[in-house]
Amino acid sequence: MGITRFDSTVGGLGGCPYAPGAAGNVATNDVLYLLNGLGIETGISEKRIQEASIYIQNKLGTTLPSRSVAYLKNA
Repeated sequence: MGITRFDSTVGGLGGCPYAPGAAGNVATNDVLYLLNGLGIETGISEKRIQEASIYIQNKLGTTLPSRSVAYLKNA
């Protein structure tokens, strides 16, 4: 379809200026999980993004909105 760029944030951090009241942004982790599942090569290490998300989550002492981080935490 020609789409080559997506806006996302590690772990889904932050708010969204386009959707007042939104809980966060689309998580890079979840986008990578989807793209990898579809066989689309991104050149981005899903494992490294997950590690960064978990590190940030632990430093902030809060749960990030990323579904894949929550899954790994409970696995």
